[in-house]
Amino acid sequence: MSLYEDYLSEIETRKAEGLSPKPIDDAALLREVIAHIEDPASPHRADCLHYFTYNTLPGTTSAAGEKAQFLKRIIDGDAVVPEITPAFAFELLSHMKGGPSVKVLLDLALGEDEANARDAGEVLKTQVFLYEADTDRLKAAYEAGNPVAEDILKSYAEAEFFTKLPDVEDEIEVVTYIAAEGDISTDLLSPGNQAHSRSDRELHGKCMISEQAQKEIEALKLQHPGKRVMLIAEKGTMGVGSSRMSGVNNVALWTGKQASPYVPFVNYAPVVAGTNGISPIFLTTVGVTGGIGVDLKNWVKVLGEDGKPILGNDGNPILEQKYSVATGTVLKIDTRSKKLLTEDGGEELADIADSFTPQKVEFMKAGSSYAIVFGKMLQTFACETLGIPLKSAFAPAREISHEGQGLTAVEKIFNANARGKATDKPLHAGSDVRVKVNIVGSQDTTGLMTSQELEAMAATVISPSVDGAFQSGCHTASVWDLKAQANTPRLMAFMNRFGLITARDPKGVYHSMTDVIHKVLNDITVDDWAIIIGGDSHTRMSKGVAFGADSGTVALALATGEATMPIPQSVKVTFKGEMAPHMDFRDVVHATQAQMLAQHGDNVFQGRVIEVHTGTLLADQAFTFTDWTAEMKAKASICITDDETLIQSLEIAKSRIAIMIEKGMDNEAGMLAGLIAIADNRIAQIRSGEKPALKPDDNAKYFAEVVVDLDAIVEPMIADPDVENPDPSRRYTHDTIRPISYYGAQKKVDLGFVGSCMVHKGDIKIVAQMLRNLEADQGKVEFQAPLVVAAPTYNIIDELKEEGDWEILQKYCGFEFDDAAPKTNARTAYENILYLERPGCNLCMGNQEKAAKGDTVLATSTRLFQGRVVADSETKKGESLLGSTPVVVLSAILGRTPTLEEYKGAVEGIDLTKFAPPVKTPLDSLSVHF
Repeated sequence: MSLYEDYLSEIETRKAEGLSPKPIDDAALLREVIAHIEDPASPHRADCLHYFTYNTLPGTTSAAGEKAQFLKRIIDGDAVVPEITPAFAFELLSHMKGGPSVKVLLDLALGEDEANARDAGEVLKTQVFLYEADTDRLKAAYEAGNPVAEDILKSYAEAEFFTKLPDVEDEIEVVTYIAAEGDISTDLLSPGNQAHSRSDRELHGKCMISEQAQKEIEALKLQHPGKRVMLIAEKGTMGVGSSRMSGVNNVALWTGKQASPYVPFVNYAPVVAGTNGISPIFLTTVGVTGGIGVDLKNWVKVLGEDGKPILGNDGNPILEQKYSVATGTVLKIDTRSKKLLTEDGGEELADIADSFTPQKVEFMKAGSSYAIVFGKMLQTFACETLGIPLKSAFAPAREISHEGQGLTAVEKIFNANARGKATDKPLHAGSDVRVKVNIVGSQDTTGLMTSQELEAMAATVISPSVDGAFQSGCHTASVWDLKAQANTPRLMAFMNRFGLITARDPKGVYHSMTDVIHKVLNDITVDDWAIIIGGDSHTRMSKGVAFGADSGTVALALATGEATMPIPQSVKVTFKGEMAPHMDFRDVVHATQAQMLAQHGDNVFQGRVIEVHTGTLLADQAFTFTDWTAEMKAKASICITDDETLIQSLEIAKSRIAIMIEKGMDNEAGMLAGLIAIADNRIAQIRSGEKPALKPDDNAKYFAEVVVDLDAIVEPMIADPDVENPDPSRRYTHDTIRPISYYGAQKKVDLGFVGSCMVHKGDIKIVAQMLRNLEADQGKVEFQAPLVVAAPTYNIIDELKEEGDWEILQKYCGFEFDDAAPKTNARTAYENILYLERPGCNLCMGNQEKAAKGDTVLATSTRLFQGRVVADSETKKGESLLGSTPVVVLSAILGRTPTLEEYKGAVEGIDLTKFAPPVKTPLDSLSVHF
């Protein structure tokens, strides 16, 4: 059977599912399509013309290469297709976004046919995705006296590809749609259990919110033609939890504008809003698609005569509605005054200036943020080639410097990595900065989208300025099902060719790794001054500063080695007192949250960098804190570490990178070996005193400061989703922190989970130590609920085997993963035994393994979203409560939450993750030893 016949068969299958033909990305298939077009007698000719014109993916897909070459043949007169004139062929090339289409356009523009050269030149003036090979050709032709090349360069120097685009409308009418009440996680917009379909945009779009919601949105569009649907998180924040380019793509698919008539299911310009604004990383994703994110502030706290919020019976501030955004409300956005107005424009409802900064308006005008990044580079190249001064067509970067004010840690990192600064003065928070990206991470459920974005922006190789980049397989590690078998090898092959270190070797030489991406990135980050971009909200390294990002921003970082963003404000977190011997560091994490809310009333972490002074806490353990900051809606976090502690962390990182090299994971460029060299250099700088561990200046300015009292932490705490709270906006937040005594040993636990990126080697050792303790005390250990344990990395398992801990885990486990025979079906039921699962995300991801519907799960995970780890049953809401490893283990053994006395007995003598506040460093010492 031919590929085209296979395609027709697939079309029929998709039609039965209510889907359109899948866009073509394969060159071999498109060659058959072209053959039918060139055969006047083919009964498939009309359909193939349609598929060629409207259903072929652009960029650097292999199909795009075939399409570009066929269009060139039409333009040159070597092929005749009455329906595709040379003028129409040029129009189609203009929508193909670079790569093979730009090569064809350059061939024509620099060729001998003057008419074609002129027309190709006009199309090239509209293109921005040019790479070094393309600009080198232009430069050489210009230097050889080619007038078309000169004309193109002059257009680029004026940035006509941007300036000739239509401006953003002065007024935008929107009709509201409330997606949910309370914080909206990106799981609602793009469920984790549908991750396998993200690269099939039409199919994935069917999972947004619900079928009913999709019908209601379509009805609103019919009722309000010409108005844009604004998707709203009422009494909450939109897009918490992760960046999810797929979530923004889905919103754009249902509410946005079509990017090109010749590219199916790629929409842009969504409008999203929340009472408490947009989660920072989600807002970045909105900018990638040229969308608008609005902070509504439509519910406000009721203040007493003393100016403080009045609290209700539940201890939470009472809110009153400032104005209604009920579904179907028509509002007007005035982009000139940057105000949100009533439908008639007569009343101002909110100041939305933050939604329309000069930079964000440029994203809206260009249709994406990375069109602006490439445009700036292209204009600079043209001016340098022509030897004329650069008169930037873009909004100047905002450079804010306060005389005499010191720098926070994030301000220091941004200043050190800044590119294109207009001043030598130090930049402070609020400045817009282009920065070098040192480390980039791509994970498997977003990786296929990242590869699509790379193809769309015509990128073929990683930027040489990136120090390290890794493609993981952890989010789909649990089950090697047909979806994983179809997607994972294809993704790994693409990323390996692109220049990343990949968890799976396309050549099959080294053993496939499913290590949790955040743990790998934490190891390959070997400089505390580094900037890290990763395709997951938990990209929160304990060295350097890391930002979770959407698949488009990850693609841009891989392709250019840069990112552009404002320098965030910081909140300083320090500690006082002493940890009780029975407490675990995870309880310090929960206490930070609870004490912050008690001290400030509001979540001062949201949208800011948490600068946490961890002192002697090694990178592995400190990651527990930085990882959790994603759930606080923080922009990022930075650990301030002692010199000697940082050196120890870098040595550990070096040893783990060396293991990766020994396994054969390094690439031809020697990326991993280069990271070891960077680590050695950094260690030498610290030891010599040339450049001690990163620390803020004493006179740095913070948005707020939080002091965590360790003495106040007297019993383990649990983050509770509070699923029965009568106020829906209070459910599934991380704000409800309860001591275990709250539950009175009566809270039934149906399943325990120790795993995800929140745990480290010490956590798995705690599981082993508790089993030994309880065995010694009771003779044997019996589980009253299942306990699932998933180590984050293979090297942790290897170390546990060497140190004798794996043996006790094997003794009590009823299932141990086997890479030689991986599971091909997701687990649907759990027995009351210990499960030793394959390294990876496991239950935390919720796309493969899940607890039984309606279960109460106690987990070390980070996610307590509705439906993530556990879905609701018809009679009971599923609960995902978060606690420390010893609390989870003991609760699974008891089948319920423990009393404080039971807990203390179970952990007696166990080496829990300890922490002590750093002390002042003596003036004559570079570091402090504890």
